[in-house]
Amino acid sequence: MNSQLATAALLNRLRGGLIVSCQPVPGGPFDDPASVVRFALAAQAAGARGLRIEGAANVAAITAVSSLPVIGLVKRDLADTPIRITPWIEDIKALSEAGAAIIAFDATDRPRPVAIQTLVHEVRALNRIAMADIATISEARNAIALGVAIIGTTMSGYTHAGPPPRMPDINLVRESGALGAPVFAEGRYNEPRLAAAAMRAGATAVVVGSAITRPEHITQWFVEAVTVETAPPKPVLAIDIGGSKTAVALVLENRIVERRQVRTTPADGAEAWLRSAAEAARDWHGQYAGVAAAVTGLVHDGCWTAVNPATLPVPTGFPLVARLADLFACPAMALNDAQAAAWGEYRFGAGRGRDLVFLTVSSGIGGGVVVAGRLLQGSSGLAGHVGQIPVPAPGGHYCRLEDLASGFAIAAAAQAAGRAADAKAVFSAMEAGENWAEHIIAEAVNHLALALPGLQALLDPQVIVIGGGVGLADGFLPRLEKALSRFPSALRPSLASAHLGTDAGLLGAADLLNRQMSEIHDMEMAAAHGASTPMGSHRSSAET
Repeated sequence: MNSQLATAALLNRLRGGLIVSCQPVPGGPFDDPASVVRFALAAQAAGARGLRIEGAANVAAITAVSSLPVIGLVKRDLADTPIRITPWIEDIKALSEAGAAIIAFDATDRPRPVAIQTLVHEVRALNRIAMADIATISEARNAIALGVAIIGTTMSGYTHAGPPPRMPDINLVRESGALGAPVFAEGRYNEPRLAAAAMRAGATAVVVGSAITRPEHITQWFVEAVTVETAPPKPVLAIDIGGSKTAVALVLENRIVERRQVRTTPADGAEAWLRSAAEAARDWHGQYAGVAAAVTGLVHDGCWTAVNPATLPVPTGFPLVARLADLFACPAMALNDAQAAAWGEYRFGAGRGRDLVFLTVSSGIGGGVVVAGRLLQGSSGLAGHVGQIPVPAPGGHYCRLEDLASGFAIAAAAQAAGRAADAKAVFSAMEAGENWAEHIIAEAVNHLALALPGLQALLDPQVIVIGGGVGLADGFLPRLEKALSRFPSALRPSLASAHLGTDAGLLGAADLLNRQMSEIHDMEMAAAHGASTPMGSHRSSAET
């Protein structure tokens, strides 16, 4: 069989398979030929198609007992070059004599002791197969032009200053595969899903090392994960910015550890409101893991915009999350206050674990929706803003629901009736039996009752939770339930009073930030498993 046929047969044998890199940590307890042989035989028994072995002595020991094809390489630390993998002609000869079918060498574009073309010529002269370990697509093109038979993505991420990336370079696999030569995906493939992704990207085979043959690294991954998970949790700094006051609190899981309140002066502007919150929490600096803000208005892609500028004149597109991160120097998130309260009631309050619509009926009307364990925020952050629903008004016009059924609406109706009373005073007058007050509250209740069946038909929540100063006022909820009795039973929602009061937004925002940080941590830990060296090292398994 000539060399081309032999190469084709060997590549066909490796195609679509796993190659296990049996390279123990240098100086570690498995760094001897007998241990390398045991790793290799275990890999063979489990279905590996090939082996990647460092050092001529280890290659000779493996080829004496294993029938798998061996990719051989030699690592050297040289003073005048960064090239470490098979830098010398003598290394190629030693690997060939030891029985390596494929000989791998560093083919990166860095200062080197021997030209790539010379190494390729020597490998081919010895009737072996040349494999180029590259870091970039241009290096792959150059290696193929010089006659290399196999491209390995081994060096991707390891030829520049700084720590290597945590995830494998799938894109380099895809680009290299388009060049036509066989591609072995190598470097940070330490999970089956990542190896599968490389195959879908066009890899001929996948090389896995540390995740199989370096128990020291695997142990370290778990130690780091356990250490993080068992560390005492830090609270979240939660901020609730409303039209008249701003609350700041340290929230630990489902409880408020400490809470403070400062005045919100609408005319001062968004920067001043945030600085006021930061000043109120100044002595808590360093005690919290992140900052979560619940604010009146819309929050979309981290930017804040007023829904009703009369409540707070927020400039359109104010970069709220970015400013929070700058002011508090920690991870930050923000959302509408009613949406945050909806999540708080879903997690810890009246709607615990149930699909819900939350309505806060206070000065205005806000809301939030949780369905299937997800807070709905919509394409622009408007989801749940029930108070903004248009409703008919006299003269063929329309107004917003909160113009008819909120605290402001109740106070306006009282003024129109010649009574200088806010919503609280109207409720007091109703309790005292004054008919004018009873009429105003009944009108507000009826307007709200007309909106709820539509919400029930659209979202079919298990419960509608009513909160806010008006919604929780004595007599409001029973009157609302009575007003709903005129509708068919299928459209009558189950109502419940909010349990968390003014803490709902703080607790909800803090819990959402904790979940976001937990998801990010889990992704980082998964990505960290792709790193083939312990933290702090900048070398790959191919480089160590």
